[in-house]
Amino acid sequence: MRFRPFLVLLFLSVACATTESRPRPPAVRLGNLQRAAALPWMDDGRCVVREASQPWSGVVERCFHALDTRRIRFRDTARRCSVASADAATLEMMVGVCLLTQPELVVGAVVVVGLVVVAVAIHEEMEAYELRPSFPDEGSLEEAAPETVPVAQESGTQRKPVPDPSPAGQDWFPPEPPRDSDPRERRPECTPQPVQHLGGDALHNMCADRVPLNGFPGFDVLVNGKRFDALQLRARVLWEIKTDNFDTYSRDLRRIVISKQVRELRRELELARACGFDFRIGVRSAAHRAELEFEEPELKDILVVMDWC
Repeated sequence: MRFRPFLVLLFLSVACATTESRPRPPAVRLGNLQRAAALPWMDDGRCVVREASQPWSGVVERCFHALDTRRIRFRDTARRCSVASADAATLEMMVGVCLLTQPELVVGAVVVVGLVVVAVAIHEEMEAYELRPSFPDEGSLEEAAPETVPVAQESGTQRKPVPDPSPAGQDWFPPEPPRDSDPRERRPECTPQPVQHLGGDALHNMCADRVPLNGFPGFDVLVNGKRFDALQLRARVLWEIKTDNFDTYSRDLRRIVISKQVRELRRELELARACGFDFRIGVRSAAHRAELEFEEPELKDILVVMDWC
């Protein structure tokens, strides 16, 4: 009889260790980070980063206290969150949690006042996630995160198996392209930092913000001392946008513009590659692209005529 308590404790210890060693699918964590990035946080997003492996409802409940609710307006226009009488603070929390965790958020139910800059901790975690290799069994958010099950089964995809990320493995980069493993990428100046558009050119900013899969619409991205116009996070591609109305330029003006832009683009290409990023140049016309290619053949494969601008 004296051994039974010991056996019970041993069984519980093994069960807990087994449960904790099975993390939720990476897609769940990244999805929660992306949702949280659109909200203002008073703790720089540290609570979200800590709780991001939980279902989204768990993240909201655990981290609601860290939200900057002074900048959020909760409007239960669809009457989905009936709450009994309570004090103002409790009522706001209950309605806020309810609205934020709705499967389909009604337009206008959660309104953020002012511009949201991605919280520092969330931005750093998302960036680190983008630099990590994809998991072999990473599935969609809906498939991977049933909220009633503490450990979700991961569905298979066509991605290649890679090691489980760990603090020691965060500096590991995908094998393609080869320069991605260059330790210079981890220099502070190579960490992308979103910064406000310089302003004064609405067309240019619009074209930059609409770059497909732009990770920071509304911002420039500072890398290696240069403000780039856009960054595709997963592809690790920095963009420079040129919105010249090139087809209307005289021959002499074209020559001056092309000469100046080629010098600038060579430098920007070197800065991007020095930090392990690819580089693309968006222009508005085929004529502009052809002139740049003729002046500098090395730019041929990275020039794009923007059909979104």
